[in-house]
Amino acid sequence: MKTSWDLSLLYTGLDDPRIERDQKAADRAVDAFAKKYRRDTKHLRDPRALARAIEGLEKLSELPDSRAAYYAWYRKEIDTTDKAAEALGAKLSERGTTRGNQLLFFGLRLGKIRKSLQKKFLGARVLKPYRYWLKQLFENAKYDLSEPEEKILSLKGEVGYGRWVQATENILNKQSVSFKGKLVPLPKAEGLVSTLPTKERRELYRGVRAVYENVADIAENELNAIYTDKKIDDQLRGMKHPYDATIRGYQNDPTSILALVDTVAKSSSIAHRFYQVKQKLLKLDHLTYADRSARVGKLKSTLPFARAAKLVREVFAELDSRYAEIFDRLLANGQVDVYPKKGKSGGAFCSSGIGLPTFVLLNHVEDFESLKTLAHEMGHAVHAERSKEQRPLYQGHPISTAETASTFFETAALHRLIEELPEAERIIALHDTIQDDIQTVFRQVAFFRFEQSLHDAVRSDGYVPKEKIAELMNAEMIKYLGPAFTLEPADGYFFVTIGHIRRFFYVYSYAYGQLVSKALHRELAKDPEFISKVDAFLSSGESRSPYDIFTSCGLDTQKPKVFQQGLAAIEADVAKLEQLTK
Repeated sequence: MKTSWDLSLLYTGLDDPRIERDQKAADRAVDAFAKKYRRDTKHLRDPRALARAIEGLEKLSELPDSRAAYYAWYRKEIDTTDKAAEALGAKLSERGTTRGNQLLFFGLRLGKIRKSLQKKFLGARVLKPYRYWLKQLFENAKYDLSEPEEKILSLKGEVGYGRWVQATENILNKQSVSFKGKLVPLPKAEGLVSTLPTKERRELYRGVRAVYENVADIAENELNAIYTDKKIDDQLRGMKHPYDATIRGYQNDPTSILALVDTVAKSSSIAHRFYQVKQKLLKLDHLTYADRSARVGKLKSTLPFARAAKLVREVFAELDSRYAEIFDRLLANGQVDVYPKKGKSGGAFCSSGIGLPTFVLLNHVEDFESLKTLAHEMGHAVHAERSKEQRPLYQGHPISTAETASTFFETAALHRLIEELPEAERIIALHDTIQDDIQTVFRQVAFFRFEQSLHDAVRSDGYVPKEKIAELMNAEMIKYLGPAFTLEPADGYFFVTIGHIRRFFYVYSYAYGQLVSKALHRELAKDPEFISKVDAFLSSGESRSPYDIFTSCGLDTQKPKVFQQGLAAIEADVAKLEQLTK
């Protein structure tokens, strides 16, 4: 078992001559494709010609040009000081954008053909392998602009959006908090808050909150800029609602997502009950925002990586032997970077691409959260590897199904771990599990609703001051936190540090994935053979819509029942915690 990435699976170094060879090969192939289909428009009339054209486009996705961009990114992730890798990544990104812009015309022209031809193409037998791809393209075409306009939007994205967001992140990363006579870097202080006793926790939180207030001026300008930029893009494309682009991009339908948001919002009493138990466990008269993620105890059981890997592998194997094989292969090949180290980026992720090995980054520190993260990210890896059964055009997966896959495996591992813990630690583990569920479901839906209110305010008022942004944030937070909490006006300033509200409406995917995965587990508990339907979902990639994928599992995501099933599972855990703490 290897615990560090072996990036030689991609290239031998930044000076590997294959990097430039791969880029030039992609440049030539894209240029040839663009020249051919700008002149030859038979594919816009004839199904067989279109099938050949899409096959050619699909072959471009198999070119190794993206391998170098991944390589530069991975190098930077395990050593954030690697400026050479950062520079190479920037050059490759610019080159990739140029190639992408060369191909814009193909989809734009195809999307504009008359409806009768679209219907003919969707019914053509020769185009059956590409039917879902074409259906998506035709449905989204009404939001497309002209080729020159699309190129402008592509080129302005970094300066109109990316640099604003990066500016706030850079400023936050340079901040420190004074605590016990020492300056603590802001990211470390944020993580430390939940681990401290009440008095110290609230003291440190006030210091962190003061930093947020100090940075709020730049964040105010940043959010108004990028939300206004989003408004302009939506107006140009004819998007009616600010969340439309995200929902379409994730291949969901608005009916499903609005059903999710409405169902969760109406079930906030589940979160309220949990926080009332938490208040009791912490023995406090009331909870403040500082107490939201406070620990109610610490698990004495440690989880060295070998033990965590053994437990997770066993769970994967019980579900399906193929999942354990993927788990073993990635660890054996050096595709999992396990431990934190100086210069390595924080957090965790799974990354994969067409024709590329799947890589997983962890920062394992032998605790409960680390085991959850291992199961979550390796769940993403199983999803990525099973999706490789699809043709290249469909090997990806939208965020909504990706988060469903990862939380499905995470939940299975958590159930096993809690079973193995000593009885005295089960209350702590159950509390921590429910707390994560509340934050993944209720908190993320609260963020979704906050985004809606901020977009509406920007669009109606033109500019929203920081005080109003904080007020909007507090209004949504208290709805899910409930009567156990007392919030102060300044608490809302944590909007400055929530990256996901800058990735417009991304947050719903967490709640969606968590609740659908819980519904899948309920079905699996009734019938172990249901895993075959789960595997069909995992291996579908992007060949079907999320709605169709989950309908084939017996789950209709356009109806509240699916989400109510997931919420019922959380409520049952809350009831169990209430019983254990009587």
